[in-house]
Amino acid sequence: MEKSEKVKEHIFPEDSKKERQKLSHDCDVCKKSFSKKGNLNSHIRIHTGEKPFHCEICGKSFSQKITLTTHKRIHTGEKPYHCSVCGTRFSHQSVLNNHQHCHTGEKPYHCEICGKSFSQRSALTNHKSIHTGETPYSCNICGKLFSRKSALTYHKRIHTGESPYHCDICGKSFSQSCSLTTHKRSHTGEKPYHCDICGKSFSVSCNLTGHRRIHTGETPYSCDICGKLFSQKLYLTLHKRIHTGETPFHCEICGKSFSQSGHLTIHKRIHTGETPYSCEMCGKSFSQSGTLASHKRIHTGEKLYPCDICGRSFTQHGNLTSHKRVHKGKKQSH
Repeated sequence: MEKSEKVKEHIFPEDSKKERQKLSHDCDVCKKSFSKKGNLNSHIRIHTGEKPFHCEICGKSFSQKITLTTHKRIHTGEKPYHCSVCGTRFSHQSVLNNHQHCHTGEKPYHCEICGKSFSQRSALTNHKSIHTGETPYSCNICGKLFSRKSALTYHKRIHTGESPYHCDICGKSFSQSCSLTTHKRSHTGEKPYHCDICGKSFSVSCNLTGHRRIHTGETPYSCDICGKLFSQKLYLTLHKRIHTGETPFHCEICGKSFSQSGHLTIHKRIHTGETPYSCEMCGKSFSQSGTLASHKRIHTGEKLYPCDICGRSFTQHGNLTSHKRVHKGKKQSH
């Protein structure tokens, strides 16, 4: 012991005793030290696997009381933490902290391999699997591999059909809490993600990320079959189905299959007769938003499709195609 430490101990013996006792609770398994016995007891459960705290609603068990308290908010819908900028509420303080980065633009988590930055630690962890290729979590039903345990949990709900997150406005259920949060914005009209270049707003952060690439021209996703580039991973996934012929979305009424879920949704309206898009000028209803947009041009007189031969314009693309046959017929007659 150094002379200064000995002097300190002589003058303040109680303080020195407290210093020695500060980290006096040691784990017998891994030798980690704790200042409080309660913290050591919680830590030991990592080694023993003990989960003494049970949810009386669903029966799920936890090793720490605070984790049970947080879990219960899934059932109660309690969201005690709110964003002072946009008012969005959260069940976890950590989720609020991550959310606030979307307002500040802060990206404190950096990949030491490629230098890319992220606003959330979990996003960085997910990103790193691109470099390592590690997929340690496998589905025991279909064998599919995942880089994250949470991704496996969400995936399994495809097999089980479990959708534990319910919208208190319309009753619709979802397999992921983030899907419920996004869905609720269809009721509230909330669009918390803003483009700092053109000011356009979005209800989902990934849509803002994809939109920004319109300004930057970035196309980071390439097709390994034909080399075509895309600004969003979803567009690449949809494109690849052209090569593979995959049609994973099936109509349970007639059995017809589709490469995109949106196409299946539109197709189902043939069976149901649903026409959710109505014209506010004449009241006529349509099964597709694109058909409504084309119809509105009858009222507005807008002509988006000009003929590159004679300059005549048309409200519908089909009418332009029909018109061009007039020119083609004239050429053949000469």
